Amino acid sequence: MPANLSPEYKAAEANFRKTRDPRERLGWLREMLRVIPKHKGTDHLQGDIKRRIKALSEELEGPRKGGARSHSAIVTRPEGAAQLALVGPPNVGKSSLHVRLTGSSAHVAPYPFTTQHPEPGMLPHEDIHFQLVDLPAVAPEHPVPWIADALQSADGCLLVVDLGDPACVEQVQAVQDVLRERRVTLTEQWEPAKALSELDDGDPFGLRVPTLMLANKSDQLADPEEELRVFRELTGLRYPALAVSAASGHGLGELGPFLYSALRIVRVYTKTPGHAPDRGHPFTLRRGQTVEHVAALVHQDLVRSLRYARIWGRAGFDGQQVGRDHLVEDGDVVELHG
Repeated sequence: MPANLSPEYKAAEANFRKTRDPRERLGWLREMLRVIPKHKGTDHLQGDIKRRIKALSEELEGPRKGGARSHSAIVTRPEGAAQLALVGPPNVGKSSLHVRLTGSSAHVAPYPFTTQHPEPGMLPHEDIHFQLVDLPAVAPEHPVPWIADALQSADGCLLVVDLGDPACVEQVQAVQDVLRERRVTLTEQWEPAKALSELDDGDPFGLRVPTLMLANKSDQLADPEEELRVFRELTGLRYPALAVSAASGHGLGELGPFLYSALRIVRVYTKTPGHAPDRGHPFTLRRGQTVEHVAALVHQDLVRSLRYARIWGRAGFDGQQVGRDHLVEDGDVVELHG
C-alpha cells in the first residue's frame, strides 16, 4: 500500500534532515509522527519514527533519578563551527590523532577497541574551533549498535586509515559495509548542510556524511603520498585525503584549512551601537546564510523583533543598512537593530 505522504509530513521530514541539533531533531521527529497519515501503508515508517523518538529522548534526558545510566551518552551536542566524527578500523591511531589535535584526555593504547564511548574535543583553527568526536572502532567482529545514532549530529566524517597495515584495503571496505548496514553512506561530496543527509532512495533516516580520509602514521612510510595514491587506485575511493601523522604532526596543519573551506564556514563579528566590534568570539555560519541567521544565533527573540542591520565588510559595505535577508560574508561585522 503506498504511503501517500502529506505535504505537512514532507516539510517536517525535510526540516529533520537539515538540522544537526539533537533537540531540534527530536522536535521534528515528533512533528513527523503527528502529521504522518495513519494507515497501513505508513505502519513501518511510524514504528521507525517512534523508535527513534524513544532512543533520542532517553539520550537527551540523561541519567534517571535513583540510578545511573547503563551506558554513556551517545549523542554529542554539537559545539563550535562544526562537528566532525573520527571513524575507522581498529588500531589506526584515531585516539592518538584526537589527543594531538584537541589536547583531549582520550585513552590511547596499543591494542584495539580502546575507545568505548564518544570522546569530544575542540580543534582550534584561527579564531574558531571545530568539534572532533572520537568514536569506537568500526569492525564486523566488534559491532557498535549506536554508531549511526552518534553520527546523526556530525557535519562530516574523518575516516582514519593506516596504509602501513597490509589489511588496510579490506579494513576500509569492512567499515563501509558495517555503516551501510546501518543506513550510513560516507561520501566524497562536501555539500551545503541542507543536503548532507538526503539519500536518493528517499529514506528519511538514511545518512550521507561527507568524508575526508586521513592516512595516519605517514611518518612510518617511505613515500606516504605514493602509498596514498596506490591505496586510492586499489580501492576506487574518491574521498579527499591527507597523509598525516599523530606522532610527528605531519600534515595536520592542513586539516583546519580544509574543513574551513569544505564546510563553507563564514565568520561574523557583532557589535552594539557606539561600541567596537567583538572580534574575539565570532559567530559561525555557512555560506548562503543571512542576517536573520545571525540574529537567531545571538538570541531567538531577536529574530522576531529584528528591523534591520548595519554591515561593515570586505564587499564594500561600511555601516550600510541592510534587511534580514542580506547574505553575510566571511569577516562581516554586523550591528543588529530590533
